[in-house]
Amino acid sequence: MAITVRVPDGKRFVSLLSFYSLPDLKLESSIRMKAFEIPANYHWVSNTRLVIEKGQVFGSRERPFLTGEIMAVNVDGSKQEYIYGREMSKWSVRNNGYADDWGHGFVDSVPEPLSNHVLVDSQLWETDRSTLLDIDTRTAVRKERASVPMKDISFVTQRDGTPRFALGHKEDTSFILMRLDPTGNWTTLDKSYTDVAFYPFAFSDDKREFMAWQHGARGPAKLVLERVSDGQRKVVASDAESALTLMEGTGRNFPLAALTVVGRPRVVYLDESRSEAQLFKALSQQFSDSVVRFIDFTDDGSHLIFSVRSDRDPGSLYLYNRKENKADLLMEFRPGIDPEQMAERRPISFTARDGLKIHGFLTMPKHAPNAKLPMVLLPHGGPHGPYDEWYFDEDAQFLASRGYAVLQVNFRGSGGRGDDFINAGYRQWGGKIMDDLVDGVKWTVSQGEVDGNRMCVFGASFGGYAALMLAAREPDLFKCAIGYAGVYDLPYIYKEDKTTTSRHTANVYKKYIGEDKAELERFSPTAQAARIKAPVLLIHGGKDHVVSKEHAFHMRDALKDAGRPPEWYYVDYEGHGFYDTENATAVYQKLEAFLQKHIGAK
Repeated sequence: MAITVRVPDGKRFVSLLSFYSLPDLKLESSIRMKAFEIPANYHWVSNTRLVIEKGQVFGSRERPFLTGEIMAVNVDGSKQEYIYGREMSKWSVRNNGYADDWGHGFVDSVPEPLSNHVLVDSQLWETDRSTLLDIDTRTAVRKERASVPMKDISFVTQRDGTPRFALGHKEDTSFILMRLDPTGNWTTLDKSYTDVAFYPFAFSDDKREFMAWQHGARGPAKLVLERVSDGQRKVVASDAESALTLMEGTGRNFPLAALTVVGRPRVVYLDESRSEAQLFKALSQQFSDSVVRFIDFTDDGSHLIFSVRSDRDPGSLYLYNRKENKADLLMEFRPGIDPEQMAERRPISFTARDGLKIHGFLTMPKHAPNAKLPMVLLPHGGPHGPYDEWYFDEDAQFLASRGYAVLQVNFRGSGGRGDDFINAGYRQWGGKIMDDLVDGVKWTVSQGEVDGNRMCVFGASFGGYAALMLAAREPDLFKCAIGYAGVYDLPYIYKEDKTTTSRHTANVYKKYIGEDKAELERFSPTAQAARIKAPVLLIHGGKDHVVSKEHAFHMRDALKDAGRPPEWYYVDYEGHGFYDTENATAVYQKLEAFLQKHIGAK
């Protein structure tokens, strides 16, 4: 079993890729990247060899960023081979044969049967061409399998590695889908595919059908099956309100089931007659308060690793022996957490002021009957794409353990509800997104368990923006506001290097926030600081490459000019969310003290 393990190293935790033999869980070897690098993704290419996509961490509040560098290693830690990346000549055993790859590569797929080969989507920075490479992970020898004259295109292949589709987004962010025709040329497909954003991802064994995500004009994406010969298409899984995530069964072909993400996850079977579906039902009955998810089967289907998670339990891994019908606990993800002491996360929904249905979660600590709790509104980051889920949430559980009700709202712009729901948040950062949050607060207060006179708002990244924007828009609603690694000055975004040096990034922000100067000012907490009455705590890192430190300084200066200087916690060497354990601990200590001072849970 290959698994990422976080271990303490000085003032912070580092991630190792560790190999364990089963069932005795004996540690065979561990692989460590360079400083601030992690094994972001990994893929078996044989029974003894693994391919690792390297990632870089920029802070605890941001997903690791794939560096575009790829290596391979045996399970005993031997024969580490650098197979793609910026330091190709230095680290590859074939350093006499290859120069550095001045570009990025991502694992496209692993051809079957497994043969120590991997397919890599490659983009060299100085070219406008995307290439599919077949790389032997033992020797780094590569050959080209396909190529298209566009940047940042990914390929879709059959199980044997034969390329069939190429897809991506143009510089103006519009979607493009191409198919390899019988003559070996790439043909751009018509609007029946591109207008609905059609994403193929898996072919059947006989190559006669493929599975795809079909994004329509409204609602979440549907999972569809299309016949290659005539294009006949049928829906195999969908949900009117929720996006779906997939779960595999035995083999690596079509998925076994899909799980919803809105509210408590619900299982949608693609083929209920499959034996794995019956096994999934049986295991789920044994963990009725949790959600079971299959992780991986052995090739012969005799053994299975599955996870068990819930709103109160960070999760555990089990090894199931099919012959003996026995499941053994392998490890707990966070053994220091006692689920019995954690708070319930209730799925909620309400109707926003313009009639749109909004979902979210209310994490409620145990409390006396008829008691009204102080509440913290906790907007998520993003805002376009990320969303809050039912599973264990560290921030929500921390606040609940201190006696606060915690409200999380999947406002318009959030993921999990389809592209039209995401698009509804464009150019609404300070408008309808804030309306959704306020409407969620007022709905929650109306239910009778929350004290509407003791409420604060705390968020990180876009959540930090929302905290300060709400404090300005609703100066009498919240008693305090905490912004952690937040973006506060919208006009400044267009002056940052990431925007001035990338036309694609600039186009994305034009779609997100627009270019109207008056609107940007109206939707910027820095420009609205004079309206803020509530005490403010600002937290930021000086090496934040996601939201530059200037946003925090601009917000602090604006509040000072308004006669409302904030409390301030700034660490020059931290990134987008603090990593060092001392600093991360201090963040929660300051958060706890600040909330206690202004809305004090009893």
